[in-house]
Parts: sequence; structure tokens; C-alpha cells
Amino acid sequence: MKKFVNDPRQFVPEMLRGVALANPDTLRYVPEYNLIMRADAPRADKVSVMQGSGSGHEPAHVMIVGKGMLDAACPGDVFAAPPMDYVLETSKLLASPKGVLHIVNNYTGDRLAFDMGKEMAEAEGVQIQTLMVDDDVAVSDSTFTIGRRGVAGNFFVIKVVGAAAEAGADIDELVRLGNKVNSVTRTMGMALTSCTPPAKGSPLFELGADEMEIGVGIHGEPGRRREKLANADTIIDELLDAVVSDLPYERGDDVALMINGLGGTPIGELYLLYGRAHEQLQARGINVRRNYVGEYCTSLDMAGASLTLVKLDDEIVRGLTAPAEIAIRTF
Repeated sequence: MKKFVNDPRQFVPEMLRGVALANPDTLRYVPEYNLIMRADAPRADKVSVMQGSGSGHEPAHVMIVGKGMLDAACPGDVFAAPPMDYVLETSKLLASPKGVLHIVNNYTGDRLAFDMGKEMAEAEGVQIQTLMVDDDVAVSDSTFTIGRRGVAGNFFVIKVVGAAAEAGADIDELVRLGNKVNSVTRTMGMALTSCTPPAKGSPLFELGADEMEIGVGIHGEPGRRREKLANADTIIDELLDAVVSDLPYERGDDVALMINGLGGTPIGELYLLYGRAHEQLQARGINVRRNYVGEYCTSLDMAGASLTLVKLDDEIVRGLTAPAEIAIRTF
């Protein structure tokens, strides 16, 4: 294994410390709970929005804490749900008169941790509601889940809900908005290689040099099938067919299209995939109104990509175009 790592057991805390040191005016780091939170949170005039999930998916979720996005993220170790006490203590630290919203990707460990943390925080007087994200169309059940997985579509739920929270919406309105975005968001991914967790020191699963995994999960969970490597157009056409047919998306729909890298795919390859997906959507009469190409929800160093579509309306577009300030900056 060749990685920039010291003690693998300290990989996540060292990463989080770096995120906080790079953003000293806007973020606060609470090491006891792997917690990255906005320096100005909680605020009495807004609902606090938080997420946990495992590490290894960066920039999700600790690097999208900021104005108009998450108020906090409390990840577990790499590919591990946060412990219940992380959820509990983060909920208490974020307690606002307007309440706390938990956004949970549909994985069994995450659901258990957030359910228990919510129950205990509510016993201490914290008002909490929960949003579940399950945008992955690849499989109905998987190694880590009961029901569909929450993957890169999570970004769109966070963006729209975060914008509404920043504007002062109440917690019931945030739940309505989040469920609406999740209901029109679909994703499917594939892998060209495995990934290597620092603590394991070897690939999480074996994938032959001439093989690919279609429908892989972001923790390396099995997908729909493993087969011989195909060319880029064939791969993106299969992902697109699976996503478009699921809602389904129809001629005349306006959509946001995301091509998300899983950590080890060069940006040039992602744009190659985007070009094919955009053209195929045009041929179907589906209008790409917003596009997102890059790494949003990764799987450490896995070479691969996922495709996400979101059916747009004026309300969702307003949320997606609202200003946001996060740890990842552009010039």
C-alpha cells in the first residue's frame, strides 16, 4: 500500500484536523466526536442540519459543512457508521430553538446510530426530525442496507435543504423539501478497481485487470454483476439506461446531471463520460439544465464513476442555485 498515512488508526482524526486548520474562521473541530461544525452553529434563527455516515467518501460529508449546506458532520471511521454517542453529542451541540435535522444515508449502521442518538437527544429536550436518502438504483438490498443505498444523490438533498434552512425555513418544510428531492433523484455507479482502506492495507475486494463491477456500492458492496471491461460509451449507456428507466425520466423533463468520480478517476475521463451522457439525454428529449462533474461522494481511491439525475422544477432549482460556502474552495 502506498498512501500518505502515519498511524492508520489516526487517519480520520488527522484528516479532520487538517480540514479544521485549513478553515479556521468558519469551522470548528471537536475531536471527541469526529465533529466538524460551523463556527457560528447553532443559530437561533435556523434549523441545524447534520449528517454522519462513514469516512472515506470525501468531500462528503465533512468538507461540505458551511453556509447553505451542512451545519455539522460527525463521521465514523473509514466505511463505518458513527457511534451513537457521536450522533447524540453532535445533536446536543447543534440544538437550536428551530430544531435539528438528521440527514441519513440508507445504511443499516447509520440508521441504527441515528435512531438511537435521536431518541436519547429527544429525551434531553432536543427537537429532531430525520430525512432518509436512498437514491441508488443498482440493487434493492445490499451488504450494508435494507432497501436502496444512499449515494451521490445525497449532495442534492443537502444542497436544497441547506439553502432552505439558511433562508429560515422550519423543520417540517425542510423534511418536505428533502423528501421531494430524494423522490426525483436516481443514481447508479460502477467500479474499474477496488479501493484500499488505510487500516486494512490491501484492496477491499479483488477485481481482475480486465473486469468491471456494474452497480457497485460506495463501500465496495457487490453490484448487479461483474463482467469484462467495456468501452466508455457502453458503460455510461448502461448506467444511464438504469437511471432513466427507474423514475422514469421522460421526454421534456428538465434535469440536473452529475458524473461523480469515486476517488481514483481522472477528471478528463469524467468529462468524457459526461459528454456521452449529455448527448444521450438530448437524444431522448431530456433537457440537461444543470451539470455537476467531479468528486462529490467517493470511495477512497476507487477508480470508477456514478451517474445521477435529478428531475428539476423551479423550487429545486432555487435551492441548487442558492449561495453556499464550504471547505472546498475555487479561485
